[in-house]
Amino acid sequence: MFPISIKGVVLSPRDEVVLLLNERDEWELPGGRIELGESPTECLAREILEELDIQVRVGPPVDTYLFEVLPGRHVFIATYRCIVVGSFKPALSSEHKRVGLFAPDALPPNLPRGYRASIAAVMAERVT
Repeated sequence: MFPISIKGVVLSPRDEVVLLLNERDEWELPGGRIELGESPTECLAREILEELDIQVRVGPPVDTYLFEVLPGRHVFIATYRCIVVGSFKPALSSEHKRVGLFAPDALPPNLPRGYRASIAAVMAERVT
């Protein structure tokens, strides 16, 4: 069995993607692990509030995949589209090194491929 991580594609009011720099110096989508009794959407709303002090409405799932975090260590990732509810003033928690806002066509090179695919899927939805 693999650990499960629920991640959210969050866009700023200027349509920039919200990313967090983790301890491996990789950018990642906000989110985390489900706690006992939580649904995936409850987990994601809680995690984004804890990590960024932003309230979101969690939308439909975007993607699921198995991600090799470290050699031989895999995590099952489920990504969802999230809509900011209320003000957008992201605050950095102690869980990450930095918060970054990136144009969807100028994502950082140290962003894993799966997160890129989820961002691209959300952006493609917006166009159609």
